[in-house]
Amino acid sequence: MQLKRAVITGLGALTPIGNNIEEYWNSLINGVSGAAPVTYYDAAKFKTRFACELKNFNVEDFIERKEARKMDRFTQYAMVASDEAIADSKLDLDKINKLRVGVIWGAGIGGLETFQNEVLNFAAGDGTPRFNPFFIPKMIADIAPGNISIKNGFMGPNYTTVSACASSANAMIDALNYIRLGYCDVIVTGGSEAAITIAGMGGFNAMHALSTRNESPETASRPFDAERDGFVLGEGAGALILEEYEHAKARGAKIYAEVIGGGMSSDAYHMTAPHPEGIGVIAVMKNCLENSGIKAEDVDHINTHGTSTPLGDVAELKAISQVFGAHAKNININSTKSMTGHLLGAAGAIESIAVILAMQHGIVPPTINHTTADENINPELNLTLNKPQKRDIKIALSNTFGFGGHNACVAFKKLDE
Repeated sequence: MQLKRAVITGLGALTPIGNNIEEYWNSLINGVSGAAPVTYYDAAKFKTRFACELKNFNVEDFIERKEARKMDRFTQYAMVASDEAIADSKLDLDKINKLRVGVIWGAGIGGLETFQNEVLNFAAGDGTPRFNPFFIPKMIADIAPGNISIKNGFMGPNYTTVSACASSANAMIDALNYIRLGYCDVIVTGGSEAAITIAGMGGFNAMHALSTRNESPETASRPFDAERDGFVLGEGAGALILEEYEHAKARGAKIYAEVIGGGMSSDAYHMTAPHPEGIGVIAVMKNCLENSGIKAEDVDHINTHGTSTPLGDVAELKAISQVFGAHAKNININSTKSMTGHLLGAAGAIESIAVILAMQHGIVPPTINHTTADENINPELNLTLNKPQKRDIKIALSNTFGFGGHNACVAFKKLDE
């Protein structure tokens, strides 16, 4: 069977450093940090009192108030980002076969704020179970693609992938395979997350996963730096339109890049910690290279998972050195989480968008906040520290890993034509 090709024809982003694609890209290349003190609740008693929240975002500018109230924030974010991506793709929704258009979306947690608030309201009451009738529909992780589908009438496959922080990368790989196999012409994919809540921050603090650099939030996310002390929680959404190549060409669509493959693996090691030698990460990148039909020396750029945790950063870079050998020093490696924070289930989507835009513009965004070299990290690696670097990127990878040992890697190629 001859596999079909999948290309990207639309992008949408709602991030802590930009509420659309243009703002997001400008902030990336200018090294803007999205971290600031929490405004959503009183964080005075929390170990971590800052996060990467959205800025100047009013959902009612995009969604009618009555409808927005039926959605958790993670669904609101999904709707806004997917609307931008669909508009960017210039798909004619009146002409396409909607039976062959799907929505495959990633969310690691889903409606955490909705769940939290309903339980707190019940606990504060007299024991009578008075729950909002939208409690369950707002909370469930699969409701985001459901709402995207309902709004646009897309009747192809519709579901959510849940693999913690690898969720949206897994969604993109599933979307790629549906198109490759000829089951769909178009798939709206990506991911969203809204876990900056009392429960979210409190839970991650209890795990000692978050940075506690409260005196300097903007410098707290510092991947690969010797003084890193945990990740910074972020929120938002990234949306991509994956389209079968011939379908896109036939309608004269703008093509950003081709998705040439994806790999998955499991650490099979620990609930939250990576294997110290990165064996699962080695496997996922090798799987991705094989699935894409490319060699290690073909790769120009890797946007790492790079969360700014003491164990994770070292393990991932060890794995890159192992897989790419002598070529590793020729690769522009970066972590855009240094600016956006960690968007959990949406991370793979917004970081893949960063890779695609880097290809388009020939510029690799920096890994900011690096001041002190880590002796455990290979000094020959080009981590694109503190300043963007010009680079003609023909092939790039985006790595995304999740609690439970889930690993995903997606490969993108710049089209020659």
